[in-house]
Amino acid sequence: MSATAEPATRLRDVLRHVLLHLVTPLLMCLGMGLAYMGAFVTPEPNHLPVAVVGADPQARSLAHAVQDEAGDALDVRTLASRDQAVDALKSLDIAGAYVPGAGAPELIVATAGSDMSATAAQKIFTPLAAERGAPLEVTDVAPPVGDDPTGQGLFFLLVAVSIGSYASVAVLGAAGAGLRMRARAGLVVGVSLAVSAIGAALAGPIFHLVHQGLWGVWAMAWLYAAGILFIGIGLHTFLKRWTTLAMMVLFVMLNFTTSGGLFRPELQNGFFGSLHAFWNGAGFVEGIRSHLYFGGHGLPQHVWTLAGWLVLGLLVTGAAALWERRHRTAVTAGPGADAPEHEAQEEEMEESVAV
Repeated sequence: MSATAEPATRLRDVLRHVLLHLVTPLLMCLGMGLAYMGAFVTPEPNHLPVAVVGADPQARSLAHAVQDEAGDALDVRTLASRDQAVDALKSLDIAGAYVPGAGAPELIVATAGSDMSATAAQKIFTPLAAERGAPLEVTDVAPPVGDDPTGQGLFFLLVAVSIGSYASVAVLGAAGAGLRMRARAGLVVGVSLAVSAIGAALAGPIFHLVHQGLWGVWAMAWLYAAGILFIGIGLHTFLKRWTTLAMMVLFVMLNFTTSGGLFRPELQNGFFGSLHAFWNGAGFVEGIRSHLYFGGHGLPQHVWTLAGWLVLGLLVTGAAALWERRHRTAVTAGPGADAPEHEAQEEEMEESVAV
């Protein structure tokens, strides 16, 4: 009886172990679907800032009419001159400016800020030009470089640097579990330098997304990668095998969707749009945009966002170091006691990278 029961008990233990580890990829599947579909499937203007150019009553009347028809979808303002409209576009204050003029109507956009927002503005004002029986003339005052015609290359740079960063957390947390936190923190510095160097190489000499200011791009990539890595190794002390899921939520599900790399917050619902104001992916993408295309406008704020996440990572790592020091005992369970957990962590991270 006992000989028969032993295999059955072993089988139940194995199944329980497998099912427990399947929780993470299933939650990833649900979370990725909710995040990506919620943020990207149905982009709609949400207080999208646009302008009508003109100081006369006709321009104000047109702006009011557009606002009344669009409701909360638009935030319509008037600007006295075309020069003011160009300045507002280069400050990323508006997505487009409609110039009625005496001749053909003109729409001024800055596609380097967001190709999708410029397209949305064009869809809004094209019917107005059609009512006048004239084609809408579109002028782009801040186009992206020719090697990145849609300006979305910065989003994919974000993806590459993010994957290099959070995937390294599994290695440092599992394979480096026997090291003191000080040693792991030193490895974080080295890994973040390597990841940021790869990112700079991809953006510069390989794909030519960056034609100038590559050192600034590298510096922001390092701040971004170091913040993720320090947060990750700190969380691993407390979350263990659940670190992978936490990193996916923080730096994929909520990060990619709120970065503004594909859709700026004015084309998303309030939840994703609000996170754009302080999430690290948004700081990375918007910081590089500002650095490359908009004369550094708003750059200090984005750099401070990245620095804030790095400080958060240092605080989490410091807390983890204190916790480990207080709970370290002279007697351990054996060198192989934690091996299954560490192997499971590595497997989970491989699944997350594949997603």
